[in-house]
Amino acid sequence: MIDTNNPIPLHLQLRSVIASDIKKGIYKDKIPSERDLMDRFSVSRTTVREAISHLVQEGVLEKVHGKGTFISQTPPVHEWLDSLNSLTDTVKRMGMRPGSKLLNSGIASEVNYISELLNTETVYTIERLRTADSAPIAIERHFYAKEIGLQLANYNLETTTIYDLLENNLGIDLIEAEQFISCKEVSAEDALHLDVPAGSSVLSLERLITDAKRKPIEYYISYFRPDMYVFRIKTKRNK
Repeated sequence: MIDTNNPIPLHLQLRSVIASDIKKGIYKDKIPSERDLMDRFSVSRTTVREAISHLVQEGVLEKVHGKGTFISQTPPVHEWLDSLNSLTDTVKRMGMRPGSKLLNSGIASEVNYISELLNTETVYTIERLRTADSAPIAIERHFYAKEIGLQLANYNLETTTIYDLLENNLGIDLIEAEQFISCKEVSAEDALHLDVPAGSSVLSLERLITDAKRKPIEYYISYFRPDMYVFRIKTKRNK
């Protein structure tokens, strides 16, 4: 319920309540009207509209003019590309529980172009299956210079956020990323992990992250289930 003594703004509390009710299946196709929500939670129309606006921006809800606000049937995880975030943070913002399963880690082979991008002779790779509420959504492959990879290997990579380790434990600032998004056919092994048919097309994201001195820190390749993940960006027309 809404707690007026809670320092968290009312519209954010209401956003969490609505998202939780959707997740529990209390609302099937659409949420109650603004008036119903105002009466139920004893809040203003402005609070209701701000809460709904957050959920629309996150892709949880869709407003249909003249008909109401419906539960979105688009993929459950939405990532905005205007900032650099970990997959863990993205999943948490959607009100879901992130998870990781370490598939492989160690010295990588046959990655000459990645060693050139990272400006290192030996590349260390970390490969993980990522989940949201236990459902597989992505396979991530992180590539680092050997010395960074070996330091990361000292931590439990199934329970920690790699970007938090890099910044908070290793003292490496992640400042800028150049990203490429495309569509690729998934391998039989990756298809098995993602629980999709072999030969399926998936969303592919490649990213090079640099620090404040523009030194390359990480090359990242990930494959996302297109039925579970969507990339979003907001742009303005230049005049």
